[in-house]
Amino acid sequence: MLVFEFLILSYFIYVVVYTTVFSIGGLFYKIPNENKNPSFKRFCVLIPCYKEDFVILDVAKEALEQSYPFDFYTVIVIADSLQPETISKLRELTINVIEVHFESSTKVKSLNHALQYLGNDFDYAVILDADNVMEFTFLETINKSFSATTKAIQGQRKPKNKNNSLAILDGVSEAINNHIYRQGTVSLGLSSSISGSGVAFDYPLLKEKLSTMNSIGGFDRELEVLLLQDGIKVAYHKNAIVYDEKVSQTKSFQNQRKRWISSQYVYLAKYFTVGISALMKGNFTFFNSTVLRNIQLPRLINIGLLTFLALALYFVKDYLYFGYSIWIALFLFNTASILIAIPVEFYNRQLALSILKLPILFLNMFLLLFKLKGANKKFIHTPHGVTTTTQESSK
Repeated sequence: MLVFEFLILSYFIYVVVYTTVFSIGGLFYKIPNENKNPSFKRFCVLIPCYKEDFVILDVAKEALEQSYPFDFYTVIVIADSLQPETISKLRELTINVIEVHFESSTKVKSLNHALQYLGNDFDYAVILDADNVMEFTFLETINKSFSATTKAIQGQRKPKNKNNSLAILDGVSEAINNHIYRQGTVSLGLSSSISGSGVAFDYPLLKEKLSTMNSIGGFDRELEVLLLQDGIKVAYHKNAIVYDEKVSQTKSFQNQRKRWISSQYVYLAKYFTVGISALMKGNFTFFNSTVLRNIQLPRLINIGLLTFLALALYFVKDYLYFGYSIWIALFLFNTASILIAIPVEFYNRQLALSILKLPILFLNMFLLLFKLKGANKKFIHTPHGVTTTTQESSK
């Protein structure tokens, strides 16, 4: 019993300390240095699109509305399994449509095909999801932030829909990730995590790294690792904003989280030994991205389990070897750290009502842990629908 209590307590001490350190670190985030008079570099905006006929036309049109000079960026829709009429309408726009056909589709396959097709005529590449909308100044902001030492920049993904409790909670989760895993890590000198969209790269670098990858799920995790192996940290720019559609259906939420959780542990296993070796050599940044961040259970499960333990252990507190007070302290520190990471604009009546959904979401997430087998061996698609864009741009 002592050993079991020690192991469980050690895990939650680690989780809470990690969350607290990087949540506080996020408060000291500073916008990256920007070149005030940059030359206009050539961008390609890559939008892999798998069966997203419902949203891609509007997204493609929005992508053309940038403050950046039109002659210096090209929007590329990588069309996988789109309807012929959708492709026909896309070709009427001033964009590049690249059709792809795979027996088994993945984002990496689509991106690699497009990059080979496009050649080497670009300086930077931006990756978007098929539901993403860039803020009006996104490319302009990114262009000012690249330098000889900055080769990859993650923008801030913000929710473009708040149509129900699930979408609101998904948006809050994204905001917490931005604060802890991006603002917090870069503030402490580490690398930002990559979201998989709303992210920009030095074009030759992206082309080189993707050509070595065959990831099915979680390509962003592996891409981050490959960059760090070359000593390239990912920057984070809070003012380079991309609006991302949040899932509003339970089935889509479960499929998305199943894919994310599975890929997290696949890459933990793949890079665990290398990560430990990096730590031994003093490379804490690589260790953080490969081991420390991936070894944790999903945040919602951690919150749910810690809450349950803080309540349940009260009834057996006299039998706890390490005492009960430490569990209350862990619960309070973890709660405070999460609250710090949630932006002020999310604190409203909608959020308060949405929190009532957390117990059922926790249960669904917990059960997913037992359904991960084979999840990273096939592409799991998360469909998107039309939602109201809540942009705050200066268009």
